[in-house]
Amino acid sequence: MATYPDHSMDFDSAHRRIYFMGICGTAMGNAALLLHRMGYSVSGSDTGVYPPMSELLADAGIAIEPGYDPDRLAALNPDLVVIGNVQTRGNPEVEWLLETRAIPWTSLPQLIGERILRDRRNVVITGTHGKTTTTALTAFLLRANACECGFLVGGVSRDLPEATALGHPDTPFVIEGDEYDSAFFDKRAKFIHYHPTILAINNLEFDHADIFRDLADIQRSFSHLTRLVPRNGWILLNGDDPNVEPLRECPWTRHRTVGTDPGADLVVHDFAESAGGSRFALSWKGRLWAEVTWPLSGLYNARNAAMAALAAGLAKHPEDPTRLDLSPLRAVRGVRRRLELRTTRPGLRLYEDFAHHPTAIRETVRSLRQRFPGEHLTACFEPRSNTAARRFFQESLRDALGESDRVWLAPIHRSETIPQHDRLDTARMVRELQSMGREAVAFGAFADLEASLQREMERSVERPRIICVFSNGAFGGILARCAQGERDRTG
Repeated sequence: MATYPDHSMDFDSAHRRIYFMGICGTAMGNAALLLHRMGYSVSGSDTGVYPPMSELLADAGIAIEPGYDPDRLAALNPDLVVIGNVQTRGNPEVEWLLETRAIPWTSLPQLIGERILRDRRNVVITGTHGKTTTTALTAFLLRANACECGFLVGGVSRDLPEATALGHPDTPFVIEGDEYDSAFFDKRAKFIHYHPTILAINNLEFDHADIFRDLADIQRSFSHLTRLVPRNGWILLNGDDPNVEPLRECPWTRHRTVGTDPGADLVVHDFAESAGGSRFALSWKGRLWAEVTWPLSGLYNARNAAMAALAAGLAKHPEDPTRLDLSPLRAVRGVRRRLELRTTRPGLRLYEDFAHHPTAIRETVRSLRQRFPGEHLTACFEPRSNTAARRFFQESLRDALGESDRVWLAPIHRSETIPQHDRLDTARMVRELQSMGREAVAFGAFADLEASLQREMERSVERPRIICVFSNGAFGGILARCAQGERDRTG
Protein backbone atom coordinates (compact mmCIF):
# COMPACT_ATOMS: atom_id res chain seq x y z
CA MET A 1 0.00 0.00 0.00
CA ALA A 2 1.18 3.51 -0.73
CA THR A 3 2.41 5.57 2.19
CA TYR A 4 0.72 8.76 1.02
CA PRO A 5 -2.94 9.75 0.61
CA ASP A 6 -4.40 7.72 -2.24
CA HIS A 7 -8.15 8.25 -2.51
CA SER A 8 -8.60 5.06 -4.50
CA MET A 9 -6.78 2.92 -1.94
CA ASP A 10 -8.36 -0.40 -1.01
CA PHE A 11 -8.64 -0.75 2.74
CA ASP A 12 -7.77 -4.43 3.05
CA SER A 13 -8.18 -6.53 6.16
CA ALA A 14 -4.47 -6.38 6.97
CA HIS A 15 -4.84 -2.80 8.18
CA ARG A 16 -6.37 -3.57 11.55
CA ARG A 17 -4.71 -0.97 13.82
CA ILE A 18 -6.24 2.45 13.26
CA TYR A 19 -5.17 5.70 14.93
CA PHE A 20 -7.58 8.66 15.00
CA MET A 21 -6.00 12.11 15.13
CA GLY A 22 -8.62 14.23 16.91
CA ILE A 23 -10.51 11.24 18.30
CA CYS A 24 -12.74 13.13 20.76
CA GLY A 25 -14.70 14.99 18.08
CA THR A 26 -18.27 13.74 17.75
CA ALA A 27 -17.87 12.27 14.27
CA MET A 28 -14.35 10.95 14.87
CA GLY A 29 -15.25 9.37 18.20
CA ASN A 30 -18.42 7.70 16.92
CA ALA A 31 -16.55 6.33 13.89
CA ALA A 32 -13.81 5.06 16.19
CA LEU A 33 -16.41 3.24 18.28
CA LEU A 34 -17.95 1.72 15.16
CA LEU A 35 -14.59 0.47 13.85
CA HIS A 36 -13.79 -0.90 17.30
CA ARG A 37 -17.00 -2.95 17.20
CA MET A 38 -16.02 -4.22 13.76
CA GLY A 39 -12.91 -5.76 15.29
CA TYR A 40 -10.28 -3.11 14.55
CA SER A 41 -7.74 -2.10 17.15
CA VAL A 42 -8.43 1.59 17.71
CA SER A 43 -6.53 4.35 19.50
CA GLY A 44 -6.14 8.09 19.04
CA SER A 45 -5.00 11.48 20.21
CA ASP A 46 -6.63 14.84 20.95
CA THR A 47 -6.02 18.10 22.76
CA GLY A 48 -9.62 18.35 23.98
CA VAL A 49 -10.15 15.20 26.05
CA TYR A 50 -13.48 15.76 27.81
CA PRO A 51 -16.87 14.08 28.29
CA PRO A 52 -19.07 12.74 26.94
CA MET A 53 -16.96 11.34 24.09
CA SER A 54 -13.89 10.68 26.24
CA GLU A 55 -16.03 8.60 28.62
CA LEU A 56 -17.64 6.61 25.80
CA LEU A 57 -14.23 5.83 24.31
CA ALA A 58 -12.75 4.89 27.67
CA ASP A 59 -15.70 2.61 28.44
CA ALA A 60 -14.99 0.80 25.15
CA GLY A 61 -11.34 0.35 26.12
CA ILE A 62 -10.04 2.77 23.46
CA ALA A 63 -6.84 4.52 24.49
CA ILE A 64 -6.75 8.32 24.15
CA GLU A 65 -3.36 10.05 24.15
CA PRO A 66 -3.33 13.73 25.20
CA GLY A 67 -1.89 16.15 22.66
CA TYR A 68 -0.01 15.38 19.45
CA ASP A 69 3.40 13.72 19.68
CA PRO A 70 5.16 12.35 16.55
CA ASP A 71 7.58 10.24 18.62
CA ARG A 72 4.67 8.57 20.36
CA LEU A 73 2.92 8.01 17.03
CA ALA A 74 6.07 6.46 15.58
CA ALA A 75 6.35 4.12 18.56
CA LEU A 76 2.71 3.08 18.25
CA ASN A 77 3.23 2.46 14.52
CA PRO A 78 -0.44 1.89 13.57
CA ASP A 79 -1.42 0.51 10.18
CA LEU A 80 -3.43 3.60 9.27
CA VAL A 81 -3.87 7.15 10.59
CA VAL A 82 -7.22 8.94 10.23
CA ILE A 83 -6.72 12.71 10.10
CA GLY A 84 -9.70 14.73 11.30
CA ASN A 85 -10.79 17.75 9.30
CA VAL A 86 -9.90 20.14 12.13
CA GLN A 87 -6.22 19.16 11.79
CA THR A 88 -4.06 21.53 9.75
CA ARG A 89 -0.50 21.94 8.57
CA GLY A 90 1.66 22.69 11.58
CA ASN A 91 0.22 19.86 13.67
CA PRO A 92 3.37 17.95 14.73
CA GLU A 93 1.88 14.54 13.93
CA VAL A 94 0.71 15.76 10.52
CA GLU A 95 4.15 17.19 9.73
CA TRP A 96 5.86 13.94 10.77
CA LEU A 97 3.53 11.91 8.54
CA LEU A 98 4.19 14.19 5.57
CA GLU A 99 7.94 14.14 6.06
CA THR A 100 8.47 10.43 6.71
CA ARG A 101 5.65 8.76 4.73
CA ALA A 102 6.06 6.08 7.38
CA ILE A 103 2.36 5.32 7.86
CA PRO A 104 -0.57 5.56 5.40
CA TRP A 105 -3.20 8.15 6.23
CA THR A 106 -6.68 9.03 5.10
CA SER A 107 -9.63 11.31 5.91
CA LEU A 108 -12.52 10.25 8.13
CA PRO A 109 -15.13 10.42 5.32
CA GLN A 110 -12.99 8.21 3.09
CA LEU A 111 -12.53 5.73 5.92
CA ILE A 112 -16.28 5.62 6.53
CA GLY A 113 -17.03 5.26 2.83
CA GLU A 114 -14.56 2.46 2.25
CA ARG A 115 -14.81 0.42 5.44
CA ILE A 116 -18.43 0.91 6.49
CA LEU A 117 -20.60 2.11 3.59
CA ARG A 118 -19.12 0.56 0.46
CA ASP A 119 -21.35 -2.55 0.44
CA ARG A 120 -24.47 -1.08 2.09
CA ARG A 121 -27.65 0.55 0.80
CA ASN A 122 -27.07 3.96 2.31
CA VAL A 123 -29.58 6.62 3.33
CA VAL A 124 -27.67 9.92 3.37
CA ILE A 125 -29.37 12.88 5.10
CA THR A 126 -28.09 16.30 4.03
CA GLY A 127 -28.99 19.99 4.14
CA THR A 128 -28.15 23.18 6.01
CA HIS A 129 -30.55 22.54 8.90
CA GLY A 130 -32.00 19.46 10.59
CA LYS A 131 -29.47 16.82 9.48
CA THR A 132 -28.88 15.33 12.91
CA THR A 133 -32.55 15.26 13.91
CA THR A 134 -33.65 13.78 10.57
CA THR A 135 -30.88 11.16 10.61
CA ALA A 136 -31.83 10.09 14.14
CA LEU A 137 -35.55 9.96 13.23
CA THR A 138 -34.87 7.89 10.10
CA ALA A 139 -32.84 5.32 12.03
CA PHE A 140 -35.38 5.31 14.86
CA LEU A 141 -38.31 4.64 12.51
CA LEU A 142 -36.48 1.84 10.73
CA ARG A 143 -35.53 0.19 14.01
CA ALA A 144 -39.09 0.63 15.35
CA ASN A 145 -40.31 -1.13 12.18
CA ALA A 146 -38.17 -4.25 12.73
CA CYS A 147 -35.32 -3.18 10.45
CA GLU A 148 -31.95 -3.57 12.15
CA CYS A 149 -30.35 -0.76 10.15
CA GLY A 150 -26.92 0.65 10.78
CA PHE A 151 -26.56 4.33 11.58
CA LEU A 152 -24.12 7.08 12.40
CA VAL A 153 -25.67 10.18 13.98
CA GLY A 154 -23.71 13.39 14.50
CA GLY A 155 -25.25 14.02 17.91
CA VAL A 156 -26.80 12.29 20.90
CA SER A 157 -30.24 10.90 20.11
CA ARG A 158 -32.47 10.23 23.10
CA ASP A 159 -34.42 7.67 21.07
CA LEU A 160 -31.59 5.41 19.95
CA PRO A 161 -29.50 3.29 22.32
CA GLU A 162 -26.31 4.93 21.06
CA ALA A 163 -25.04 7.34 18.41
CA THR A 164 -23.83 4.62 16.08
CA ALA A 165 -24.49 0.98 15.27
CA LEU A 166 -23.42 -1.40 12.52
CA GLY A 167 -26.79 -3.07 12.16
CA HIS A 168 -27.30 -6.13 9.98
CA PRO A 169 -25.19 -6.08 6.79
CA ASP A 170 -28.26 -6.67 4.61
CA THR A 171 -30.08 -3.60 5.93
CA PRO A 172 -29.66 0.09 5.02
CA PHE A 173 -27.13 2.32 6.74
CA VAL A 174 -28.38 5.78 7.74
CA ILE A 175 -25.78 8.55 7.96
CA GLU A 176 -25.66 12.31 8.31
CA GLY A 177 -24.03 13.83 5.21
CA ASP A 178 -22.09 17.01 5.87
CA GLU A 179 -21.14 19.39 3.06
CA TYR A 180 -18.05 20.58 4.92
CA ASP A 181 -14.68 19.57 3.48
CA SER A 182 -13.12 16.19 4.30
CA ALA A 183 -9.57 17.13 5.39
CA PHE A 184 -6.82 19.64 4.74
CA PHE A 185 -5.64 17.43 1.86
CA ASP A 186 -9.13 16.57 0.52
CA LYS A 187 -11.32 19.62 -0.03
CA ARG A 188 -14.27 17.64 -1.37
CA ALA A 189 -17.45 17.64 0.72
CA LYS A 190 -17.61 14.80 3.22
CA PHE A 191 -20.82 13.41 1.73
CA ILE A 192 -19.14 12.70 -1.62
CA HIS A 193 -17.65 9.60 0.02
CA TYR A 194 -20.95 8.15 1.27
CA HIS A 195 -22.39 6.18 -1.69
CA PRO A 196 -26.07 7.24 -1.35
CA THR A 197 -28.90 5.01 -2.51
CA ILE A 198 -31.44 7.34 -0.94
CA LEU A 199 -30.38 10.97 -0.70
CA ALA A 200 -32.44 13.42 1.36
CA ILE A 201 -31.85 17.16 0.93
CA ASN A 202 -33.62 18.95 3.78
CA ASN A 203 -32.90 22.53 2.72
CA LEU A 204 -30.12 24.76 1.37
CA GLU A 205 -28.84 28.11 2.58
CA PHE A 206 -25.52 29.88 2.54
CA ASP A 207 -23.24 28.70 5.33
CA HIS A 208 -19.62 27.66 5.92
CA ALA A 209 -18.20 30.89 4.58
CA ASP A 210 -14.69 29.55 5.11
CA ILE A 211 -15.38 26.83 2.53
CA PHE A 212 -17.99 28.17 0.09
CA ARG A 213 -18.02 31.46 -1.82
CA ASP A 214 -21.79 31.79 -2.10
CA LEU A 215 -25.04 29.83 -2.32
CA ALA A 216 -24.33 28.80 -5.92
CA ASP A 217 -21.08 27.22 -4.74
CA ILE A 218 -22.99 25.17 -2.16
CA GLN A 219 -25.60 24.14 -4.72
CA ARG A 220 -22.79 22.99 -7.02
CA SER A 221 -21.42 20.69 -4.32
CA PHE A 222 -24.88 19.16 -3.78
CA SER A 223 -25.32 18.79 -7.52
CA HIS A 224 -22.15 16.69 -7.60
CA LEU A 225 -23.61 14.49 -4.87
CA THR A 226 -26.87 13.90 -6.74
CA ARG A 227 -24.87 12.39 -9.61
CA LEU A 228 -23.82 9.53 -7.33
CA VAL A 229 -27.38 8.31 -6.71
CA PRO A 230 -28.03 5.17 -8.79
CA ARG A 231 -30.97 4.90 -11.16
CA ASN A 232 -32.75 2.54 -8.73
CA GLY A 233 -32.32 5.05 -5.90
CA TRP A 234 -34.22 8.20 -4.87
CA ILE A 235 -33.47 11.84 -4.22
CA LEU A 236 -35.82 13.39 -1.66
CA LEU A 237 -36.15 17.17 -1.89
CA ASN A 238 -37.68 19.88 0.28
CA GLY A 239 -40.43 21.12 -1.99
CA ASP A 240 -40.86 24.31 0.06
CA ASP A 241 -37.29 25.54 -0.45
CA PRO A 242 -36.62 27.42 -3.70
CA ASN A 243 -32.86 26.94 -3.17
CA VAL A 244 -33.36 23.19 -3.63
CA GLU A 245 -35.35 23.59 -6.85
CA PRO A 246 -32.31 23.53 -9.21
CA LEU A 247 -31.41 20.06 -7.91
CA ARG A 248 -34.56 18.54 -9.39
CA GLU A 249 -32.76 18.27 -12.72
CA CYS A 250 -31.57 14.70 -12.19
CA PRO A 251 -32.98 12.49 -14.99
CA TRP A 252 -30.62 9.64 -14.09
CA THR A 253 -32.66 8.68 -11.01
CA ARG A 254 -36.01 9.16 -9.28
CA HIS A 255 -36.94 12.11 -7.08
CA ARG A 256 -39.73 12.83 -4.61
CA THR A 257 -40.70 16.06 -2.84
CA VAL A 258 -41.63 16.75 0.78
CA GLY A 259 -43.24 19.91 2.17
CA THR A 260 -46.30 21.94 3.03
CA ASP A 261 -47.04 22.75 -0.63
CA PRO A 262 -50.09 20.73 -1.71
CA GLY A 263 -48.21 19.78 -4.87
CA ALA A 264 -45.51 17.87 -2.97
CA ASP A 265 -45.47 14.06 -3.09
CA LEU A 266 -45.52 13.93 0.72
CA VAL A 267 -47.49 16.83 2.21
CA VAL A 268 -47.24 18.11 5.80
CA HIS A 269 -50.57 19.68 6.74
CA ASP A 270 -52.82 20.68 9.67
CA PHE A 271 -49.85 21.67 11.82
CA ALA A 272 -50.47 23.04 15.30
CA GLU A 273 -48.37 23.29 18.44
CA SER A 274 -48.84 23.94 22.15
CA ALA A 275 -46.83 23.77 25.36
CA GLY A 276 -46.82 19.97 25.23
CA GLY A 277 -45.55 19.57 21.68
CA SER A 278 -47.21 19.58 18.26
CA ARG A 279 -49.44 17.66 15.89
CA PHE A 280 -49.64 17.37 12.12
CA ALA A 281 -50.77 15.07 9.35
CA LEU A 282 -48.86 13.47 6.46
CA SER A 283 -50.47 12.65 3.12
CA TRP A 284 -48.72 10.65 0.41
CA LYS A 285 -49.83 11.42 -3.14
CA GLY A 286 -53.21 12.69 -1.94
CA ARG A 287 -53.87 9.85 0.53
CA LEU A 288 -53.60 10.24 4.31
CA TRP A 289 -50.62 8.31 5.64
CA ALA A 290 -50.63 9.25 9.32
CA GLU A 291 -51.70 11.78 11.90
CA VAL A 292 -48.86 12.50 14.29
CA THR A 293 -48.93 13.89 17.81
CA TRP A 294 -45.51 14.12 19.41
CA PRO A 295 -43.48 16.03 22.03
CA LEU A 296 -41.30 17.94 19.55
CA SER A 297 -42.24 21.43 18.43
CA GLY A 298 -41.88 23.60 15.35
CA LEU A 299 -43.00 23.19 11.76
CA TYR A 300 -39.34 22.61 10.89
CA ASN A 301 -39.37 19.45 13.02
CA ALA A 302 -42.61 18.28 11.39
CA ARG A 303 -40.84 18.64 8.04
CA ASN A 304 -37.84 16.74 9.44
CA ALA A 305 -40.20 13.96 10.51
CA ALA A 306 -41.80 13.86 7.06
CA MET A 307 -38.41 13.59 5.36
CA ALA A 308 -37.37 10.86 7.78
CA ALA A 309 -40.64 8.98 7.27
CA LEU A 310 -40.25 8.98 3.49
CA ALA A 311 -36.55 8.03 3.61
CA ALA A 312 -37.24 5.17 6.03
CA GLY A 313 -40.39 4.14 4.17
CA LEU A 314 -38.62 3.86 0.82
CA ALA A 315 -35.69 2.05 2.42
CA LYS A 316 -37.98 -0.50 4.07
CA HIS A 317 -40.89 -0.69 1.57
CA PRO A 318 -39.77 0.75 -1.78
CA GLU A 319 -43.00 -0.32 -3.48
CA ASP A 320 -45.19 1.54 -0.95
CA PRO A 321 -43.49 3.69 1.73
CA THR A 322 -46.79 4.21 3.56
CA ARG A 323 -46.53 0.63 4.84
CA LEU A 324 -44.07 2.05 7.38
CA ASP A 325 -45.76 2.45 10.76
CA LEU A 326 -45.30 6.02 11.99
CA SER A 327 -47.04 5.56 15.36
CA PRO A 328 -43.64 5.27 17.18
CA LEU A 329 -43.18 9.02 16.55
CA ARG A 330 -45.51 9.76 19.44
CA ALA A 331 -42.80 8.64 21.89
CA VAL A 332 -39.88 10.51 20.27
CA ARG A 333 -37.77 12.62 22.64
CA GLY A 334 -35.42 14.14 20.09
CA VAL A 335 -31.71 14.91 20.02
CA ARG A 336 -29.78 16.46 22.85
CA ARG A 337 -29.05 20.18 22.47
CA ARG A 338 -31.93 20.59 20.02
CA LEU A 339 -34.27 22.81 22.03
CA GLU A 340 -33.45 20.69 25.06
CA LEU A 341 -35.02 21.76 28.34
CA ARG A 342 -32.07 22.02 30.72
CA THR A 343 -33.72 23.53 33.80
CA THR A 344 -37.26 24.28 34.87
CA ARG A 345 -38.65 25.83 38.01
CA PRO A 346 -41.87 27.75 38.68
CA GLY A 347 -41.93 30.69 36.30
CA LEU A 348 -38.76 29.75 34.39
CA ARG A 349 -37.70 27.42 31.57
CA LEU A 350 -34.06 27.26 30.44
CA TYR A 351 -33.53 25.73 27.00
CA GLU A 352 -30.41 24.90 25.02
CA ASP A 353 -30.48 24.86 21.23
CA PHE A 354 -27.70 24.04 18.76
CA ALA A 355 -28.96 26.59 16.22
CA HIS A 356 -26.29 28.97 14.90
CA HIS A 357 -27.79 30.04 11.56
CA PRO A 358 -30.35 32.91 11.45
CA THR A 359 -33.07 30.76 9.88
CA ALA A 360 -32.79 28.07 12.54
CA ILE A 361 -32.75 30.65 15.34
CA ARG A 362 -35.81 32.40 13.93
CA GLU A 363 -37.78 29.17 13.61
CA THR A 364 -36.96 28.16 17.20
CA VAL A 365 -37.91 31.58 18.59
CA ARG A 366 -41.21 31.52 16.69
CA SER A 367 -41.97 28.03 17.96
CA LEU A 368 -41.37 29.12 21.55
CA ARG A 369 -43.62 32.14 21.00
CA GLN A 370 -46.36 29.89 19.65
CA ARG A 371 -46.07 27.37 22.46
CA PHE A 372 -45.79 29.84 25.33
CA PRO A 373 -47.65 33.02 24.33
CA GLY A 374 -47.18 35.95 26.68
CA GLU A 375 -44.03 34.62 28.37
CA HIS A 376 -40.93 36.83 28.39
CA LEU A 377 -38.25 35.35 26.12
CA THR A 378 -34.50 35.95 26.42
CA ALA A 379 -32.31 34.71 23.56
CA CYS A 380 -28.64 34.12 24.44
CA PHE A 381 -26.47 33.70 21.37
CA GLU A 382 -22.82 32.67 21.04
CA PRO A 383 -21.32 33.75 17.67
CA ARG A 384 -19.13 30.71 17.24
CA SER A 385 -19.26 29.17 13.77
CA ASN A 386 -16.93 30.43 11.05
CA THR A 387 -19.89 32.13 9.39
CA ALA A 388 -21.84 33.43 12.41
CA ALA A 389 -18.71 35.03 13.91
CA ARG A 390 -18.36 37.17 10.77
CA ARG A 391 -20.57 39.85 9.23
CA PHE A 392 -22.26 37.64 6.65
CA PHE A 393 -25.40 37.42 8.81
CA GLN A 394 -25.20 40.81 10.56
CA GLU A 395 -28.73 41.90 9.65
CA SER A 396 -30.41 38.49 9.47
CA LEU A 397 -29.07 37.50 12.90
CA ARG A 398 -30.31 40.79 14.32
CA ASP A 399 -33.78 40.19 12.88
CA ALA A 400 -33.95 36.56 14.03
CA LEU A 401 -32.80 37.30 17.57
CA GLY A 402 -34.97 40.44 17.60
CA GLU A 403 -38.11 38.30 17.60
CA SER A 404 -37.40 37.68 21.29
CA ASP A 405 -37.91 40.23 24.10
CA ARG A 406 -34.29 40.40 25.18
CA VAL A 407 -30.98 39.46 23.53
CA TRP A 408 -27.75 38.60 25.32
CA LEU A 409 -24.73 38.19 23.04
CA ALA A 410 -21.83 36.08 24.24
CA PRO A 411 -18.22 36.93 23.31
CA ILE A 412 -17.34 36.08 19.71
CA HIS A 413 -15.44 32.81 19.53
CA ARG A 414 -11.74 33.40 18.78
CA SER A 415 -12.50 36.99 17.81
CA GLU A 416 -8.79 37.83 17.75
CA THR A 417 -8.36 35.62 14.66
CA ILE A 418 -10.94 37.59 12.64
CA PRO A 419 -10.07 41.00 11.16
CA GLN A 420 -12.27 43.68 12.68
CA HIS A 421 -13.77 44.66 9.32
CA ASP A 422 -14.92 41.03 8.85
CA ARG A 423 -16.02 40.38 12.43
CA LEU A 424 -19.67 40.38 13.54
CA ASP A 425 -20.34 43.84 14.97
CA THR A 426 -22.10 43.01 18.24
CA ALA A 427 -22.06 46.61 19.46
CA ARG A 428 -23.91 47.72 16.34
CA MET A 429 -26.35 44.82 16.73
CA VAL A 430 -27.10 45.89 20.31
CA ARG A 431 -27.79 49.48 19.23
CA GLU A 432 -30.11 48.35 16.44
CA LEU A 433 -31.96 45.90 18.69
CA GLN A 434 -32.46 48.62 21.28
CA SER A 435 -33.84 50.93 18.60
CA MET A 436 -36.34 48.13 17.82
CA GLY A 437 -37.49 48.24 21.45
CA ARG A 438 -35.60 45.16 22.58
CA GLU A 439 -33.39 44.83 25.62
CA ALA A 440 -29.90 43.90 24.41
CA VAL A 441 -26.43 43.43 25.89
CA ALA A 442 -23.15 42.29 24.32
CA PHE A 443 -20.97 40.72 27.01
CA GLY A 444 -17.20 41.03 26.85
CA ALA A 445 -16.60 37.98 29.05
CA PHE A 446 -18.47 34.76 29.76
CA ALA A 447 -18.13 35.39 33.50
CA ASP A 448 -20.28 38.50 33.22
CA LEU A 449 -22.86 36.68 31.12
CA GLU A 450 -22.95 33.81 33.62
CA ALA A 451 -23.52 36.22 36.51
CA SER A 452 -26.43 37.84 34.66
CA LEU A 453 -27.89 34.45 33.80
CA GLN A 454 -27.67 33.28 37.41
CA ARG A 455 -29.37 36.45 38.66
CA GLU A 456 -32.13 36.05 36.09
CA MET A 457 -32.70 32.44 37.09
CA GLU A 458 -32.84 33.23 40.79
CA ARG A 459 -35.03 36.30 40.77
CA SER A 460 -38.73 35.96 41.47
CA VAL A 461 -41.06 37.57 38.93
CA GLU A 462 -44.77 37.41 38.27
CA ARG A 463 -44.49 36.98 34.51
CA PRO A 464 -43.29 33.49 33.40
CA ARG A 465 -40.09 33.64 31.41
CA ILE A 466 -38.01 31.56 29.03
CA ILE A 467 -34.27 31.67 28.43
CA CYS A 468 -33.00 29.96 25.29
CA VAL A 469 -29.26 29.56 24.76
CA PHE A 470 -28.19 29.25 21.10
CA SER A 471 -24.69 27.81 20.67
CA ASN A 472 -22.94 25.14 18.64
CA GLY A 473 -20.16 25.04 21.24
CA ALA A 474 -19.77 24.78 25.00
CA PHE A 475 -21.14 28.30 25.76
CA GLY A 476 -18.28 28.83 28.17
CA GLY A 477 -19.42 25.84 30.27
CA ILE A 478 -22.20 27.98 31.72
CA LEU A 479 -25.10 25.63 31.07
CA ALA A 480 -23.36 22.66 32.62
CA ARG A 481 -22.70 24.69 35.77
CA CYS A 482 -26.26 26.02 35.86
CA ALA A 483 -27.68 22.52 35.52
CA GLN A 484 -25.38 21.24 38.28
CA GLY A 485 -26.39 24.17 40.47
CA GLU A 486 -30.04 23.25 40.02
CA ARG A 487 -29.33 19.64 40.93
CA ASP A 488 -27.48 20.77 44.06
CA ARG A 489 -30.29 23.17 44.97
CA THR A 490 -33.03 20.57 44.68
CA GLY A 491 -30.99 17.80 46.29
